[in-house]
Amino acid sequence: MADLKPYEIARETVKQLTVRKLLPTPDNYQRIYHEIAGTKRLQPFPEAQLQEIANLLPTKTPGQQRLHAQFESAVRNHNWTGLQTALVNFSQAQPVQRIAADGIAPVGHHAALAIETSNTPAAEPLPPALKEQIARLIEHAQPAVGLDDSKMGEQTASLTAYLRKEVSDPAMLKQMIADFNHRLSFTAEEQGAIKSALLELLQMVFKNIGELSVDDRWLKGQMDGLMAAATPPITLRHLEDIRAKLKDVIFKQSEAKSQTVAAQEAIKRELAGFIERLTAMSASTSEFGGKIEQSAKRLETAQRIEDIAPVLQEAIAAARTMTVDTQRASDELKSMREKAQQAEEQVQRLQNELDKASAQARHDPLTGVLNRKGLDEAIEREISSAKRKGTQLCLSLLDIDNFKKLNDSYGHDVGDVALKHLTKITRDCIRPQDTLARYGGEEFIVVLPDASLEQAIEAMTRVQRELTKHFFLAGKDKVLITFSAGVAALGPEESAELAVSRADQAMYLAKRSGKNRVVGA
Repeated sequence: MADLKPYEIARETVKQLTVRKLLPTPDNYQRIYHEIAGTKRLQPFPEAQLQEIANLLPTKTPGQQRLHAQFESAVRNHNWTGLQTALVNFSQAQPVQRIAADGIAPVGHHAALAIETSNTPAAEPLPPALKEQIARLIEHAQPAVGLDDSKMGEQTASLTAYLRKEVSDPAMLKQMIADFNHRLSFTAEEQGAIKSALLELLQMVFKNIGELSVDDRWLKGQMDGLMAAATPPITLRHLEDIRAKLKDVIFKQSEAKSQTVAAQEAIKRELAGFIERLTAMSASTSEFGGKIEQSAKRLETAQRIEDIAPVLQEAIAAARTMTVDTQRASDELKSMREKAQQAEEQVQRLQNELDKASAQARHDPLTGVLNRKGLDEAIEREISSAKRKGTQLCLSLLDIDNFKKLNDSYGHDVGDVALKHLTKITRDCIRPQDTLARYGGEEFIVVLPDASLEQAIEAMTRVQRELTKHFFLAGKDKVLITFSAGVAALGPEESAELAVSRADQAMYLAKRSGKNRVVGA
């Protein structure tokens, strides 16, 4: 029987189930199969019994909770190796209360931490320098996960204080770090969820404003830009972009609103005057009608020519007065109409200005980086900061190599893609405090605060190296773009314009030197 193939053993097993008149249950099939094959029958996995054991395992400490989860996972997956590992870890983690030298067992908040593993050699104490580095690492991690969790703050203070003690028990320190790590993992997960929820809410606000402003092309375009800026991953640079763009939106909208309200008030005043003039004309017309009617009655009763003359004179005077009033009203109405038309044109002009506001804002609509206006503000801000701190400020002007040839070969749409590709790679490479702006056409300026000339040249060279690693597709062609750059360190009394001019000269020197180079001014 030992030489039978598996399918032959299976066929014989089915035959024996029929011969022996046994029910075709998994247990009967397995027993007869191993009997025919001459192999040892595997016992069924005792999941129910092991689950009962899992229910009795301690779960008081975070470490015990993790081991309990490992044990339950192994039971669910029928994993004997996992069970063995979990049980071994449980046995090694069981504390044996250590009696102090004075014979008194440790008590208090950290009594459970004063433990030693039975039959395990004492751990070597950590070097003081390493303990101090761990303490600093923990202190730096605290702000990253927020300060709302008071328990987290207590654990941080307790652990860092224990790390800075001259003498500390390695076993207790290990347990304290494990507990801190356990709470840190939950806090970090919660902070990540909060960040995601806030971003989602922010995007919902931007989307809703954009949908409510369908008729306002400028505002809708700004909302679309903010939606893109608020898309993960979020960095400090992304948040700065969102802040700057929101400032643009608020400024332009408030400016337009105040001017629109003024124009509307002017229209209201003209309409009120128009209605008042119509009322006066109606009264004047009624008065004139009354006088004409009286004159007609007097004419009917007149017996002599001498009686008719005064009546005619009164009628002519009333008609002349009516003519003057009508002409005055006509002139006033014409003036009102002209003023109303001017106000309407003012409102339309304001709307047109908003439509063109993207060009007047601080960001380039194509690439999303600062434009000339935004660059001027950024340089002015960085110059003030550099003077206040006494630090160095560098400016780099870069120009895409062979950009005209790229446009001629593939079209301006591909040229736009190249500009966006360059800005993305550059922003990913430079520091969060550095500023990228489109200077014009295919020229860009990078503002590098707190950097020497050598450091700024190295930063731009690093961007060049990164660009050579990334292509973009133009149809089926892979396109590699490069740039030439000049870098200038701003002098103590030098203006930004002069520094940019020096960087521009250095950039042209880089072009003449073979392109794809960085030259210091």
